[in-house]
Amino acid sequence: MELLIFYPIAGLSIALALGVIFNTSPVGSAMCLIGMMLGLSGIFVLLQAHFVAILQIIIYAGAIMVLFMFVIMLLNLKEAAAADWVTRDKNLFISIMSGVLAIGILYKIVDVIFMAELNSPATLPDSFGTVATIGEALFTDFVLPFEVASLLLLAAMIGAVVLAKPKLD
Repeated sequence: MELLIFYPIAGLSIALALGVIFNTSPVGSAMCLIGMMLGLSGIFVLLQAHFVAILQIIIYAGAIMVLFMFVIMLLNLKEAAAADWVTRDKNLFISIMSGVLAIGILYKIVDVIFMAELNSPATLPDSFGTVATIGEALFTDFVLPFEVASLLLLAAMIGAVVLAKPKLD
């Protein structure tokens, strides 16, 4: 039953991720990214990770994407006419990276089907993934990366405002 819900959400997420890559408008790409993040939170719900799904919506689809949209609006990004060589190089890069990704996916499929051991899945403790456990780990073991990430976001916001500020000369 879960597969009947998973496949449409996964297909929509993949289509939206491709929309981020191939969309020529920055605003359209950002909107596709928001939709892809919402689809990812739906996949987290199917995995019984409700807290991570809510964090995905609040932090990424909410706060980070609002920051992206402010940067796009402040910088007044418009569609740029690309030269032929830029388009050709972009298509070559996309083709190479698609081939690398396909090889990686095929390797993992072969690994799972033919070479994986058939062990029973590990049992997780009852406290795994609870809000208290995540909060304790975040503010004890990962407090430095948490603060560095907040400083990077602050620097990005200040940089966007400085770049978007009109010249007063």
